[in-house]
Amino acid sequence: MRGLVSTYFPPLPRSVLTLQAGGLVNSYGNGFVMPFLFIYLYNVRGIGYAVVGLILATHAVVSIVAGPIFGSQIDRFGGKTMLGVSLAILTVGYAGYVFVQDPWQGFLVAAVSGVGVGGFWPAQSTLIAGLTPPEQRPSAFAMQRVVMNLGFGLGALTGGLIAIADSPQTFTVLFLVDAVSFAVYGAVMLALVPEPATTAHESHGGGSYRDVLRHRPFLAVVSLNALFIFAGYSGFDVLPVYAKNEAGLSETSIGLLFLVNTAVIIFAQLPIAGFSRGRRRMPTLALFGLLWAGAWLLVPLAGAAGGQTAFLLLVVVMSVFAVGMCLHGAVAAPLVADLAQPHVLGRYMALNALSWQVGFALGPALGGAALALSPTGVWLAASALCAIGAVLALVIEGHLPTASRRTPLPSPASA
Repeated sequence: MRGLVSTYFPPLPRSVLTLQAGGLVNSYGNGFVMPFLFIYLYNVRGIGYAVVGLILATHAVVSIVAGPIFGSQIDRFGGKTMLGVSLAILTVGYAGYVFVQDPWQGFLVAAVSGVGVGGFWPAQSTLIAGLTPPEQRPSAFAMQRVVMNLGFGLGALTGGLIAIADSPQTFTVLFLVDAVSFAVYGAVMLALVPEPATTAHESHGGGSYRDVLRHRPFLAVVSLNALFIFAGYSGFDVLPVYAKNEAGLSETSIGLLFLVNTAVIIFAQLPIAGFSRGRRRMPTLALFGLLWAGAWLLVPLAGAAGGQTAFLLLVVVMSVFAVGMCLHGAVAAPLVADLAQPHVLGRYMALNALSWQVGFALGPALGGAALALSPTGVWLAASALCAIGAVLALVIEGHLPTASRRTPLPSPASA
């Protein structure tokens, strides 16, 4: 196992490992909440499918607005400072879900937490990219995927054992644990992680979003990413409530599904990160798009079957989805970092995070409405969009700089 880790994860800077450890704690708290938020608002608070979808979409829409603002401030004040600000906002935002009784309160809390998320991802990604040499970035971002999913899966399993739709107080525990995880991550990061020189003050007064928006290959990559997030990742917001109300699964079973997804990622991310070394990036993205397309086609079968058969089918869905997530994690973020101009790295990472938030904004809003209209049709549409994304990935490859088309091999020193 040690040889496998050293091959696929060459030694990373201690500051990056510390950042990943804090992310593990944070993602554990997220796992407590995210799989059960739709269930909480719908089954516990009695808010309708479509309105819950809009509440979750509000979270993403606000983050879309906040992200670019944070990006410019990251380039000015540094990723460490702005990550601390975003974690403080997230602590308040997720604790606020405890007090939600009516839809307007849900929208308010979603807006606050959306501001925090808008700053979290570009700040954290800027720190990882700035603290890691270019040839080690695939390893750093792959490790980020492993620790984030390990924490999320363990949190989802624990949350599934705690959450009971008939007992609102159990959800209070979930939200408070998540809020504490943000605070702990912030304390670890501020105390032990340095500010990379390239992320603070270096370009004060220079660079703007115009520099980024003129970079057409980058815009093509983040637009494709938005499509994949909309058709893929955002389905995780809708899948738990579908599994409970259409397939008849319990909260504990839903938590186990997310644990399966996490376990596959933990064991597959290392060899997949090694598989991607020296290979063309866009065909790798096309492969994961096809895997996700196939996975979503199984969800309606699970809804029709119900019971144990539904659980087993959804285990397959989560496993296939996890392999696709590993392919995405090995390629997408390192590609963006390689395309970025160092003096506006924060802005590049902000627009990359924006592509995630656009997908997450559209996914729950349209997914919630689609579930009300056709619980089967939503998964068929998601499958078709993932397949379209796979084709577009191959088209975009020809527009990328030659040096960015392949995942770099480790340098002799790091190997």
